[in-house]
Amino acid sequence: MKMKKHRISAVDPDGIGAELGIEPGDLLLQISGKPVRDVFDYRYLLNEEYVTVTIEKENGEVWELEIEKEYEEDLGVTFESGLMDDYRSCANRCVFCFIDQMPPGMRETLYFKDDDTRLSFLQGNYVTLTNMSKNDIDRIIEYRMEPINVSVHTMNPDLRCAMLRNRTAGKALEKLDTLYDAGITMNGQIVLCKGLNDGSELEYTLEQLKRYIPVMQSLSVVPVGLTRFREGLYPLEPFGREDARQVLRIIHSWQKRFFEEFGIHFVHASDEWYILAGEELPEEERYDGYLQLENGVGMLRLLEREVMEALEKRTGDDRIRKAVIATGQLAAPFLQGHVERICKKYPGVQANVVPVINNFFGPQITVSGLITGGDLITQLKGRLEPDMVLILPCNMLRDGEEVFLDDISLADLEKELGVKTIIADSDGESLVNAILDPDTDRVRKRRQSYEQADRGDRGQA
Repeated sequence: MKMKKHRISAVDPDGIGAELGIEPGDLLLQISGKPVRDVFDYRYLLNEEYVTVTIEKENGEVWELEIEKEYEEDLGVTFESGLMDDYRSCANRCVFCFIDQMPPGMRETLYFKDDDTRLSFLQGNYVTLTNMSKNDIDRIIEYRMEPINVSVHTMNPDLRCAMLRNRTAGKALEKLDTLYDAGITMNGQIVLCKGLNDGSELEYTLEQLKRYIPVMQSLSVVPVGLTRFREGLYPLEPFGREDARQVLRIIHSWQKRFFEEFGIHFVHASDEWYILAGEELPEEERYDGYLQLENGVGMLRLLEREVMEALEKRTGDDRIRKAVIATGQLAAPFLQGHVERICKKYPGVQANVVPVINNFFGPQITVSGLITGGDLITQLKGRLEPDMVLILPCNMLRDGEEVFLDDISLADLEKELGVKTIIADSDGESLVNAILDPDTDRVRKRRQSYEQADRGDRGQA
């Protein structure tokens, strides 16, 4: 195997690397005499109490560092590429691909289609298995890279080939058996497309996936997202209210069967289905521990509990606050109910929720994470008072930066609207804190959803 050199971009001053004289700009060559292909080799080879690390200094010197440490202790270094390798792009041309529905002229990273098993493990991305070689499978099993998140979509091989527009997509499903036999924990996902993999095809898929329970621990069903930029693409149609009710009837029926046989509900509908159908969200117990929050499964139910728990810890007082929470149309009615609870306990607090219509991608896109700075400015300008704070969910911003999808910065937004902006994390306690304690510094978190990072600072490798 050809030796790869991995450039170190930062060193934790309190870590092992700093103690041994490793510096930014140094190159990692080997660990215990073995080449390091990527972040998984790095982590796996370091999982020993005694290791030898080969470093090339910027002046060309090569250091052999013998290290005694805790079993899973890291060197405390960050690499220029968080993956320590090139990102693996998608070989499919899915009829429902969201990236194909992006307008031209946006930043380059928004158009990258990843289908990389390593990102499934690191970031929770979903992979189709079509890019996965035997060597990839062997490494997953050897390194216990789990859970692996799989975009199943359908268990009908011919239909899967047609939906992914990849002649190998049907056969790739056989890799589920290999992962299952090795006991690699999996989560599944179905992007449901009207007239393609819904109805009887959805029933067939659920029947076929039954054999992977409980190694496959959950399956989410989400409606296809359709933007207004679909000219020349496959003619997909949006789901209507009765369509959503039929989808929920199928899912609820199978939840009952799965729970009776396995003690878990396994298949879960994203929150969008319940809102579209006009039905109540499931009780918390039916979410099996919220394994699919990143797919919008149970987010609204969990948020309700978190808000209630946060309020129970507090004693109401007479503080004065004015706040506006801007979010997508999907969550707005639910957030408004939580805001009213907060205001009832704190009578001096005036807060309301503004649902933002997604004019950029089209009004059928209702999630907050796809709202642009331009839509916020257009719809909020003139509606805010100088003494108000504007609260936005953190998933509107690019990961690690204060930039919206359309490259408008948070500073530009504040200047245009003339108000202070608070970026709140996605949990209920953060919402309560943002309204009641807007001056408190807080660490913001978000997970990558639609954009592939072009930076190497995704945290320590």
